[in-house]
Amino acid sequence: MPSSQSLSGRADQSQPLPPVEEVRPGLWSIPVPIPDNPLRYVLVYAFESAKGPYIVDAGWNTDDAWQTLVQGLAAAGFDIGDVQGVLVTHIHPDHYGLAPRVREASGAWVALHPADAALLEQRYEDTTGLMAAVNAMLRRNGAPADEIEGLTAASVPMISRVAPGRPDRLIEDGDKPEVPGWDLQALWTPGHSPGHLCFYEPGHRLLLSGDHVLPRITPNISYHPQAGPDPLGAFLRSLDRVNELLTDEVLPAHEHRFRDLPARVAALKAHHEERFEEALGAIADGIDTAWDIAGRFTWSRPWEQITGFMRRAAVGETLAHLRALEVRGVLREQIGEPSHWQIIER
Repeated sequence: MPSSQSLSGRADQSQPLPPVEEVRPGLWSIPVPIPDNPLRYVLVYAFESAKGPYIVDAGWNTDDAWQTLVQGLAAAGFDIGDVQGVLVTHIHPDHYGLAPRVREASGAWVALHPADAALLEQRYEDTTGLMAAVNAMLRRNGAPADEIEGLTAASVPMISRVAPGRPDRLIEDGDKPEVPGWDLQALWTPGHSPGHLCFYEPGHRLLLSGDHVLPRITPNISYHPQAGPDPLGAFLRSLDRVNELLTDEVLPAHEHRFRDLPARVAALKAHHEERFEEALGAIADGIDTAWDIAGRFTWSRPWEQITGFMRRAAVGETLAHLRALEVRGVLREQIGEPSHWQIIER
């Protein structure tokens, strides 16, 4: 999902994808396109082993993405039918979407953190309850009546981007998933999703960071019915955790690989502190519903130009900051339709 800093501009799908690249001996980066999205592609990583390739993430469930993944694996010397396992960083469509289709073609196992696996049915199969909860959340947080239905349904097209199927394996924090010849360690890094996973390879000092840490943009951290009570607090704690790792390079799911993880973590934390100040400034000025505070935030394009799912994501990101400040004892919510946020006087 695009972040608050990537809300500007449309995807330029005319630009070629980056090349398939061997980033370390036996480890390949394969860009897989994301349709109509500013991020343009997700980076699937393929690990060579004596048994066959194992991949991290898979891409959206579209025929174009499928063909690109198949061709990318072939360019790296692999056949899609030989894939042994799919380690999924999280359940968003550009990561989980093709995983069941890879399993169908190869017999590979698909693995996911249990916190995300628990959300699959409500998110992609029987969505009635989740849609009702999103509708109620928008009403509670001040969305205009004439926008609520459209924003509630804004994520429905994404359902088709995920092939049906559940994971075969669950990966817990600290697990070492089966990838022969590699010493991968799973790190639970909730925030962008409740079950987001990173994978660390200490021998090569590599962090496969999924959407947790990206080189240029910030991942969208939203409060919503499936997010848990304090997704932003969880995200910030997860940043501290990966910051303790010895890394020579970070391999993210979008954009490009990068070095100096501590500097990037510091920049992400500073960004959210600026957001906290924006929220408190808005409330001090009498702007006290999440919807109106979102309109006050500094986005990479004017609030009026942010529509559809991106507008819903922006409101969710605003709410995540308000909830984090509530947990810190700085704000309280006066619950209603809409709710109003108040600064706790000390």
